[in-house]
Amino acid sequence: MICDDLQDLALAGVKWELNDIPMTVVEKIIANNKQNLSEDSAASESNTVARTPTSIVPPIAPAMPISVETAAAMAVRPTDMQALNRMIAEFNHPLRGGATNSVLPHIAANPNGLLIITDIPSGEDDACGKILSGPAGDLLDKMLQAIGMSRNEVYITPLVFWRTPGGRTPNRNELDLAKPFVNKFIELAKPSFILTLGTLAANEIAGINLPKGHGEVVALDNGVRCVPIFHPNYLILKPTAKRDAWNALQTVQKLLKSSQE
Repeated sequence: MICDDLQDLALAGVKWELNDIPMTVVEKIIANNKQNLSEDSAASESNTVARTPTSIVPPIAPAMPISVETAAAMAVRPTDMQALNRMIAEFNHPLRGGATNSVLPHIAANPNGLLIITDIPSGEDDACGKILSGPAGDLLDKMLQAIGMSRNEVYITPLVFWRTPGGRTPNRNELDLAKPFVNKFIELAKPSFILTLGTLAANEIAGINLPKGHGEVVALDNGVRCVPIFHPNYLILKPTAKRDAWNALQTVQKLLKSSQE
């Protein structure tokens, strides 16, 4: 059957399909059909080494990976949050190609000094391009309302700006490539206080392992105080943890008020 198929190809003039066929098979096909080929063509074919001349498109070289140093050099350039967000949206991060949207940091319209740092965009975030949307976002809005705040008053940024495949934890390189932009956002926000949501953000920003360090006030290297708490998604799955989150939010409220007095 294979030989018949190859004969059909040879008769059709599709000789480049024979490139990877052993020489013995090619010779057999040519011999069986030499009456349909000119003598010069048959002689040329019999002297080949099982590869006929073709126009071969060379493989495209893979894109060079972007280094953390390059990301850091890019992140220092923006002088305002709008320019930073434009740069993030154009940054060729490894996760960008598999995501639907770049989920950019949320810029507060009326900042009150609070910056929220969360882990990775959810499926809802990826679909709409907005950080902390869906049920987790609804719960966050209620948590902020409970301490007299709204989303318009707080800055919010994820640790990476693109949904990971299947929502997996981002690897070290993926985090490190996004980190300069997160750090730049913190610099531009000039927060009085940082609230982290979830285990990954607690560990990356404050060096805290939840649940052990939940609600602790941690002084960061930049002098800003930070409180790590559970992610809203965790609170949805485990409502009994809301009491601990409420206590931590009250601490945030008091510290913010004291910093503004």
